[in-house]
Amino acid sequence: MEIPDQAKKTMNKKKIRSSESQFRFKLDNCSKKKDLSGAISLYENALSQNISLNQYHFNSLLHLCSSSLPDFLASTKESSDSPGDDSVVAYGFRVFDHMLARDITPTEATITAMTRLAVCRGDADFAFELVKTMGKYNISPRLRTYDSALFAYCSKSEAEKAYSAEEHMVSMGIQPEESQLAALLHVSVKSEREDKVYSYLQKLRSSVRFVSALTAEVIERWFGCSLASEVGMVNWDAEKVKDVILKNGGGWHGQGWLGKGKWAVCKSNINSDGSCFSCGEKLVCVDIDEMETEKFAESVASFAMEREVKSNFRDFQEWLQKHDQYEAIVDGANVALYKQNFADGEFSLSQINAVLKDLYQRGEKKLPLVILHNKRFRALMENPSNKKLLQEWKAQDLLYTTPNGSNDDWYWLYAAVRLRCLLVTNDEMRDHIFALLGSSFFLKWKERHQVRYTFVKCNLKLHMPPVYSVVIQESEKGSWHVPIEVECNDEASRTWLCITRPKFCEHSDKVLLNLEVLESERLKYNQTKSDSSRLEDVTTEKGRESGPISFQISNNKTVSVTGKRKDRSPSFELHP
Repeated sequence: MEIPDQAKKTMNKKKIRSSESQFRFKLDNCSKKKDLSGAISLYENALSQNISLNQYHFNSLLHLCSSSLPDFLASTKESSDSPGDDSVVAYGFRVFDHMLARDITPTEATITAMTRLAVCRGDADFAFELVKTMGKYNISPRLRTYDSALFAYCSKSEAEKAYSAEEHMVSMGIQPEESQLAALLHVSVKSEREDKVYSYLQKLRSSVRFVSALTAEVIERWFGCSLASEVGMVNWDAEKVKDVILKNGGGWHGQGWLGKGKWAVCKSNINSDGSCFSCGEKLVCVDIDEMETEKFAESVASFAMEREVKSNFRDFQEWLQKHDQYEAIVDGANVALYKQNFADGEFSLSQINAVLKDLYQRGEKKLPLVILHNKRFRALMENPSNKKLLQEWKAQDLLYTTPNGSNDDWYWLYAAVRLRCLLVTNDEMRDHIFALLGSSFFLKWKERHQVRYTFVKCNLKLHMPPVYSVVIQESEKGSWHVPIEVECNDEASRTWLCITRPKFCEHSDKVLLNLEVLESERLKYNQTKSDSSRLEDVTTEKGRESGPISFQISNNKTVSVTGKRKDRSPSFELHP
């Protein structure tokens, strides 16, 4: 009995679907096991059986080729299972060419895999070209897409090409992170590009709170070289630098290298008051800059007027312009309801009053401002025991009541931002209204301005903002302090790089004293130092200035002297 043509077509389709499903299943297993040889065999069989390959299949094959290359080469050098005379890299390019020939559009994962293969082939330029042509496929690159070309350029000391890759990255809205910036710093130091070193140090400062030990080594290498001692200016406008630091929110000026002469680099700790044990420089609690503050205030006002009665919030803005003397804003409801969720709990004005008194005593006798909802205010006024206190606050301009139907969160946040003052609240500001603002600078602002509090047996304790921020800081004298990563964020044990020019340091005597370490201490350190490949033996190689040599002196503090040593290998790793 002859099978009808329609039935034959149906059977063939089922057979094809079955073959494609089996291929997908086996390919996924190869991916899980990182079995490149098995995946290549599957690919060859699929071609011989005319199995239709899609984007997913090609990407899986390319990912295996790019990620398994080192292990595959090591395990197949003498193996008969090796894919003919082709290298894995060449095989990856063959798969990619097949993909394009089938008019299958690459994805970001495709290009990333191919950039790794191109760099392994020794063609970083082709890897970068692949990234630059992604637009024609209507796909956007990610940070990882640039890594292969960027790290390859840095590793080969092709500085201008590395800078071009970073510029293209930024033009696509992608910001480099610590590993990329460390690589760019390294190639800039090696190429003696002091302008780029300064630029990338500033980018590092703005993008990370603390650096890894490897990045710290790159930084030390720069400040220990002879060029670093030569660059800079002896005479500069100190008032201009101070003004710029103030506008920037503190902690940096960005005006370029200040001072000239050798740098003293040591590993130090920071005292509880923010002072460096080594040089005496006092670190600051870094704020957002003036432009960010203005944008922040405008954003809060914009969102508030979208959700509030516009005239009500405008009235508050106008009132605030006439009453701008406050040094702290108090979230009245948050303070008054603190630990009042018990049977006899109430809205505690006494807790607000305690906060007001404490703030007044701490400050320069300037008044704080309480923000309270009008509905709450009216209810409190009905109680004679509250009425007198509330009237006193009103008479002294200590209290502003928000209109009925409003959300007082917008009011106290806007006031704190606009007046650049402290904000007393335990509100973590994670609600949806704060999510609208974004987090790019919100966390930094909170650290600098939010005052938390506790009441223990009716005794108030205000938890003020930290004395200093754990971020890279540049002083008005040109010195630098760089926090190094620690486990579990243990600030007590955190080590900082203290980088100063003693000649221009206000505490130069202290710096020089710290650098006068007994030779026996230095020798003892050299005998017991780590065998890590990241540290090298001290040498007296003629004409080659080194980075600082750090060693313990006392109380978990370290100092360093400038000596001579061999050039160290790059402190970043190339991940093809």
